[in-house]
Amino acid sequence: MADHTGHRHHAIDYVELTVLDLAEAQRFYADAFGWEFTAYGDTYAGIRGPSGDPAAEVGGLAVGSEVRPGGPLVLLWSADLDRTLAAVEAAGGRVVQGPYDFPGGRRFHFADPSGNELGVWSPA
Repeated sequence: MADHTGHRHHAIDYVELTVLDLAEAQRFYADAFGWEFTAYGDTYAGIRGPSGDPAAEVGGLAVGSEVRPGGPLVLLWSADLDRTLAAVEAAGGRVVQGPYDFPGGRRFHFADPSGNELGVWSPA
């Protein structure tokens, strides 16, 4: 689903997230956002692009011993912010800020099961 500016619902550009448990991270992101993955062994999974094409990866999950504080803040776009918030909570994510209004619309931040903080925004 795209809007007139080319944003895609729950899509990101390539970003690599450090995770503590690869299987748990894949389960969380699949349940919360419908993401699919390409396996590259026991310590890395590529995040497939919206087309599902393994050649069009948009990021990756890399196993590490700890999540680095201050790592990249990834912002996802949502066509329905409230529905996305409910999916994040149902999948085991923890909302850490918001939802709140900002000049471009509404947004919230959440922590995944490994402690990575991401944001989701919507124009309304």
